[in-house]
Amino acid sequence: MGMLKDQVVFITGASSGIGALCAQMLIEEGAIPILAARSRDKLEEIGASLKGQHELLTLDVTNTEQVQTAVDAMLQKYGRIDILLNNAGYGKFAAMTDMSVQEFDEMMDVNYMGIVRCTKAVLPQMLQRGRGQIVNVASMAGKIGTAKSASYTATKHAVLGFSNALRQELRKTGVTVTTINPGPIDTSFFQRADPSGNYVNNVRWMMLKPEEVAGHMIRAMKKRKEEVNLPRLASAGVWLYQLFPRLADRLSHGVMNQK
Repeated sequence: MGMLKDQVVFITGASSGIGALCAQMLIEEGAIPILAARSRDKLEEIGASLKGQHELLTLDVTNTEQVQTAVDAMLQKYGRIDILLNNAGYGKFAAMTDMSVQEFDEMMDVNYMGIVRCTKAVLPQMLQRGRGQIVNVASMAGKIGTAKSASYTATKHAVLGFSNALRQELRKTGVTVTTINPGPIDTSFFQRADPSGNYVNNVRWMMLKPEEVAGHMIRAMKKRKEEVNLPRLASAGVWLYQLFPRLADRLSHGVMNQK
């Protein structure tokens, strides 16, 4: 305990996977996690396993009024939100021709606009206090596009662009903007993103353990890091891609086009 003790941490997408793990680890650090997600049943199941102070909020990040009401309620109760963990999101891996415009729109509404809504609701009180942290879960997909993930990749590019611009805007305000950019993680994410299991089978060798990713996220909160890329080897891949994008495309196509 120490740096996160008594910190109030608002977590979206907290009913499973990385969000739920972070809540558990935050309690171990002495923090107070606010778990927000659409499924009340899943939230209560997670909440029953938590051994410390926490809150459970039924919340749809695509609903602006609902987001503001939830944030206002927590500010009324605790007086502050120290850290916002924008974790809500999903993916679907399919060819461009197999996805409707509505599916593109819905994914952007959750993965990107959900972050915008939550940040808009939480940021004013952080600026007023001169302290806070906004942690946005993006993806390595936001740095390197791959076949059959045009919609998902676009949402994560948007998250990174938003985060990088906001970080510049908030310099010297006391508010830190952090992006977490993981590769594939072994969670229920792929039940929706890859129901056939083909992609998972092809990348299983490089999949990250959820506990490892959650641990890195907690450390990023403690140290107020601005960016975390996982696995670390991926940083070298991103560097290569930025220097030689066409060459990297040709070299990586065989591996990354296996969804």
